[in-house]
Amino acid sequence: MKAGIVFTGTGPILVLTSYPSFEDPKFVEKLARKGIIKFVAYELDVELVRKRYGQHFQVILTDLKQDDDLRVLDYNGHNVFYNFSFKDWGPPILHE
Repeated sequence: MKAGIVFTGTGPILVLTSYPSFEDPKFVEKLARKGIIKFVAYELDVELVRKRYGQHFQVILTDLKQDDDLRVLDYNGHNVFYNFSFKDWGPPILHE
């Protein structure tokens, strides 16, 4: 499982996914079906996300399928942006 911040045209969202990478073509296709065709993603440590989101993380995780799945953990850009320090972010993954 991966966790990450995905910056879209409307701001950041926090996602959990069972795809092996934020560059996986199926992950990119899934975002495109949701209208997100251009994005910058930063991977986060899953345990850090679990700590910050507690029970809500568990609820979303329970809904996440083992393969080919994507769940939005938080779509409030303000929360997403300020819940994690820049030092928590992995290197940027750019897609357009």
